[in-house]
Amino acid sequence: MIRKLSMAALGLVTLAATSGFASGAPAPSWELSGTGVTARFRGLAPVSDRIAWVAGSGGTILRTADGGQTWQRVDPPGTADLQFRDIEAFDAHHAVALTIGEGDQSRLYATSDGGATWAETFRNDDPAAFYDCVTFLDRRHGLALSDPVGGTFRILATADGGRTWHVQPTSGMPEALPGEFAFAASGTCLVAADHLGRGHAWFATGGGERARIFATTDGGRSWRVTDSGVPSGPSAGVYSLAFRDPAHGIAVGGDYAVPETAPHAAATTRDGGRTWTPARTEPGEYRSGAAWLHGTTALAVGPTGSDISRDGGRTWTRFDGGSFDAVLCAKGACWASGEQGRVAKLAWR
Repeated sequence: MIRKLSMAALGLVTLAATSGFASGAPAPSWELSGTGVTARFRGLAPVSDRIAWVAGSGGTILRTADGGQTWQRVDPPGTADLQFRDIEAFDAHHAVALTIGEGDQSRLYATSDGGATWAETFRNDDPAAFYDCVTFLDRRHGLALSDPVGGTFRILATADGGRTWHVQPTSGMPEALPGEFAFAASGTCLVAADHLGRGHAWFATGGGERARIFATTDGGRSWRVTDSGVPSGPSAGVYSLAFRDPAHGIAVGGDYAVPETAPHAAATTRDGGRTWTPARTEPGEYRSGAAWLHGTTALAVGPTGSDISRDGGRTWTRFDGGSFDAVLCAKGACWASGEQGRVAKLAWR
């Protein structure tokens, strides 16, 4: 499972932005926040400009309530040997975090007191299951995704905010392709369009003959699947999805093993994922995270840099060369996280 498992400065430092923006137009840049740790943060959950959570290697979870000026370590006890790859937060107090791995390495934890205490709410007991991502449709209803078990992807569901979880029937799940799986790279292989409880969610795949997008409109009970057009392979496919509403979405990816080149590894949809259109101008390199900022503005990040799209994902422009794994936005504030304890907020020059 190498494909799954091998996937900080003090103060604030503004990273230099590259050229490519019209004169006078605001240019984005990342402001690094000193976390004081060296964990790789693939799990990211911004709540606002002030509040954010990150989760990563070595069982590490951090939380800030002052916009990244200071970080509090709040990980559950006894998780130092586990790898957090996703975290979902509702506010400064409530969060749900996922660890990945074969068998009982895949677990879910929940806190309602800002990480002072955690409850382990799910531990996988199926050696064939490997959970990758978790998302919430609203504060009560959430889904977690496992790689195929017995030929179909497995969905775990909660209806009480993550306090209890139940494996869902697979009768409404299309069969997986040989070698197909999801990437636990940024917590965004499984996403929801909003937190309004409308039942829309999507997950992305790779590894097999084709990289595909699965979609549900009934909270995960039934799914349809379509090809993304993004190239697939043993370590290639769609790594991240982002939907700004039930219709408009973006997909990014590439090949983790060849991060410097990723042809045709970005696509958009206007019909809820029924069809996907390749980006006209793509990042051109492997991207593991994507997010909507507002309107038609979106971001993509990866270990070789960050890109911005101002036209809904049809064209992309590089603005930073630093390494990040995940990017998400909340209430107009965008955060990114990655290796060596790197966490940053988006600023405009």
